[in-house]
Amino acid sequence: MKKIVFLLLVILTVAGLILMTGMDSEKQVKSKKDDNIVYVYGPGGPFGPMEELAKHFSKEKGIQVQVIAGPEGEWIDNAKQDADIIYGGSSYMLRNFLFSHPGLVKEDSWVELYSRPAGILVRKGNPKSIQTFADLTKDQVRIVDVNGAGQLGLWEDLAGRKGLIHGIQQNIAFSVKTSAEAIELWNSDSTIDAWITYESWHYRLQNETDLVTFPEEEKLYRGTPAALTVKGANKKGAESFLTYLQTEEAHEVFQKWGWK
Repeated sequence: MKKIVFLLLVILTVAGLILMTGMDSEKQVKSKKDDNIVYVYGPGGPFGPMEELAKHFSKEKGIQVQVIAGPEGEWIDNAKQDADIIYGGSSYMLRNFLFSHPGLVKEDSWVELYSRPAGILVRKGNPKSIQTFADLTKDQVRIVDVNGAGQLGLWEDLAGRKGLIHGIQQNIAFSVKTSAEAIELWNSDSTIDAWITYESWHYRLQNETDLVTFPEEEKLYRGTPAALTVKGANKKGAESFLTYLQTEEAHEVFQKWGWK
């Protein structure tokens, strides 16, 4: 009886060791697999072209690229652990990111990709007949303002050229910090008539908006920066993808999404 019990204990011990070894191997494989992914983080504005190019690059080069986008607060904790590339919705936005998170981004790897123009998003059918920037100062026009997310001061720069700062300011019904908040308000409050933002957001919201563009001589552009991180695990893959983002092929994709 003692021999049987001893034998069972030996069998259970060996089985446990095999199971633990298998789990360790699985963890090693998962870790190795994750190291082969290029993790790219940034705001929601450039997500459309970034995601499209990531999919194309992954298929063409066999290097998986995963783009995680949205308000910084939603992804910064993960980005500190595994980010390979950080991009911004404007140059000042990435600069502020460097100030807030020193040591995370390799500043000397900073590249400027493509610029995008500001425009006015209005309701489908443009019921308030907004055709010019000055039309936004009319009575009963309600504007949502994104006071951040690459759009900080955007409307004021446009309004200042025409002496319309007061007129625009008095028609701002809501001021929020992120584009995600603006979209949520746009979809939930039909009394909002306009959003002074980038033309590119119309391409993400074609079913919910019409686009009013500015004459070329009045357009205001802001950049789209990107940079490598200091501790990114997939440095070679990240460098390759960052180089790919600067190709004419990538530029054409950005143009499709509303960039210059």
